[in-house]
Amino acid sequence: MEKYSLTIFALLLSIASFAQSKGSFKGKIIEQSTKQPVIGATVFINNIQLGAATDTLGIFIIENIPSGSYNVKISSVGFQTKFISEVIITTGKTYYSEIELLEDATELAAVTVQVYRGENNPLTPVSTYAYSREEIFRNPGAQGDIMRALSVLPGVVSSGGQFSAIAARGQGTQENIYLVDDIPMFNLSHLEAEGLNSGFNDPNGGRFSIFAPRVIDNVQFQNGGFDAVNGRRSSSYLSLGVKEGNRETWSLSGQFDLLGATIIADGPISPKTSVFASARYQNFSALISLLDEQRSSISYGDYLVKTTTQLNEKNKLSFIAMYNPERPYRTIDDMEAGTNINDDNSGGATLFNHRGNKTLAGLNLRTLINSSSYIKNVLYFRSSTVDNRFGRFNPSLDADGAVIDPRHGGYEDELRTIKNNQQEVGYRSIYTKRFNKLTLTAGIDAMMVNLDYERRLSRTDTIYTFRSADFRPDPAQYYQVLTPSLYNATFDDNAFNGSGYISLSWRVTDRFTLNPGVRYDYTGFAAQHTVSPRLSGNLLLNDRHSLNFATGIYYQDAAYADIAGQSADNMLKNERSIQSILGYKIQFSNDLKFVAEVWHKEFDDLAVQPNRVQSYLNNEGSGYAYGADLNLTKRLSKNYYGLISYSFMESKRNDNNGLGDYNYIFSIPHTISVMGSYKPNDRWIFSGKFRYSTGRPTDRYIVHSNVLNNPENMRYAQETTAINGERLPDFISLDLRADYSIPRKWGTFSAFVDLVNISNRFNVNSELFIPNTGNISNVGLGVFPTFGIRVEL
Repeated sequence: MEKYSLTIFALLLSIASFAQSKGSFKGKIIEQSTKQPVIGATVFINNIQLGAATDTLGIFIIENIPSGSYNVKISSVGFQTKFISEVIITTGKTYYSEIELLEDATELAAVTVQVYRGENNPLTPVSTYAYSREEIFRNPGAQGDIMRALSVLPGVVSSGGQFSAIAARGQGTQENIYLVDDIPMFNLSHLEAEGLNSGFNDPNGGRFSIFAPRVIDNVQFQNGGFDAVNGRRSSSYLSLGVKEGNRETWSLSGQFDLLGATIIADGPISPKTSVFASARYQNFSALISLLDEQRSSISYGDYLVKTTTQLNEKNKLSFIAMYNPERPYRTIDDMEAGTNINDDNSGGATLFNHRGNKTLAGLNLRTLINSSSYIKNVLYFRSSTVDNRFGRFNPSLDADGAVIDPRHGGYEDELRTIKNNQQEVGYRSIYTKRFNKLTLTAGIDAMMVNLDYERRLSRTDTIYTFRSADFRPDPAQYYQVLTPSLYNATFDDNAFNGSGYISLSWRVTDRFTLNPGVRYDYTGFAAQHTVSPRLSGNLLLNDRHSLNFATGIYYQDAAYADIAGQSADNMLKNERSIQSILGYKIQFSNDLKFVAEVWHKEFDDLAVQPNRVQSYLNNEGSGYAYGADLNLTKRLSKNYYGLISYSFMESKRNDNNGLGDYNYIFSIPHTISVMGSYKPNDRWIFSGKFRYSTGRPTDRYIVHSNVLNNPENMRYAQETTAINGERLPDFISLDLRADYSIPRKWGTFSAFVDLVNISNRFNVNSELFIPNTGNISNVGLGVFPTFGIRVEL
């Protein structure tokens, strides 16, 4: 009897262990165009030959799946077949996801494709790229930063390895549309050095994304040519979807690395509501010490919570809140004897003290009106606060430029101060209706903006960098005198912005889709009305080959900081661009495609600064840009993915001041990116990325010595003789990443190492002139390593 009891007990343990090593996959399949449930769709797990079909609510569930990573195929009559890679099944838990299917707009369906959000959508026929959550995570050198992950796409350039902001097709970092869960945001980065560049905006953008790793669930990026639904920015369109909470089971994960820690909680809080929350804190003290950089303190945090509630069969409500504080500073106490102010990244003799934060809260209600239409209503509040204080110290130096005594000549903590506080309350209502061969999208946006801005110079200052054409009372005076009256600005006002738009997607034939649209905008601070007609289309040559095109007018609102710096009688206009794109795509297989596009842009009414040290701007600028992009993309399927891209680009500007055309700061003639990721088994993932680009434009100049005619107070001056007349050295970087995961009964343990620029080539982003020595300090980045562990329960 005892023998049988032991046998039964052992069998029960075996069964329990077997049951505990399995999980489930549950989700809802909906149409992308109408958000209606797809009934009878087939969900099939390729690796283990398990599957299920959706019910009348579009719900499916597959149970008893052994823990591991799987590829899933989703198909339904009348829809494009969709593949999902890296569905992670965890012991005792349910993986939940809401999945959208695109309507199959053609009868030429011999090839199914690896469909991601927004790709192969007739409404977005040109330059559309998507990233899944797993692809963002695997992107080497990005360290989970979505903005850095985008830098490998064709036509996209970054400001160098130390920046995460992107510039697209001959325009700047401030000219991209950013949407987070359909909420417009103008800045997605930390550490944007407003005021550091002679007191004005830094064109390079921010250094790090405000989103922690694994927060963004899906990405859609369109490199120009976007439809009339989106506006007020003219360069590119980036839509980020924050992960929804798992409606079935809870999970808790933590990542701990060289820069700090990230905690994520994900799960249901009621039968109808789920929550996803993350908290990240980063501090660069350890990394600065490791890289032996100039001493300073840099820290920031990112805190996010999102709830999703299925109110009933027709209404789904999500709420999102974000708080993103940052605190970098460098004081006189950080300055040490022996530091050479000519060294790379020395910062010269600048002191800074910055406090800032971004806040967002929004509600998004999606309502299914009937079987062919739905409406989205979005209500949001966002704010941004910046309090920047810049100072200067005047050390004694030896003959090589090394600091003997940082406090020798005194120091000032608040020579310049900038306060830039923005608040915006907005409402968006977007209606979509599908007819037989036509899809209609129409909507309105309304925003009330408050801008409280102040820029102060505490005393008359001497500026030792100037252009040959800048006014100087005496041509032999090789410097400029900046008085508070020329620099100071105060602005505190409200303005209303309103928009209306309509866009059509007309399936003229099974092979040809045409997308006309028009957008109207009213910009309160400019008191300007604009109308933007746009047109795009897609022609299927056969089941593998297609042509696409887009053209239209795009307007760019003036930057708030620029508006605030003008006198009451100088009202800036919106900048205008006219864009044209022609492209060709071949789908080699379900997960491999090649895209080639040529594009052209014409600019007018550009805001230009006649004197770079004064706040006065006008709209006398014009310009043009043109280029071509080639891209071969292998989407994530089975165990590897990658891309190869090449971009050619020229971008010229003219301030119409008699000096003629010059290279725009983001005019990069040649860019090459190669990236790949390989997963040999369930434990290891290896990724690599190589990037090359032509060096960025920089000014041609001459240096004048002893410009104060005082050998006891030696100062040098830099006179710019040609704007962006030279180029910095080419950018070359090789990034490597390795991830190792060990599944455990309680969850998963992972370790990773991510190395940016493993060869330690110092990639120069810009040059900083040092008036104390007459030398140049290069601003850039060599190797940038991080490593850490991740635990998921």
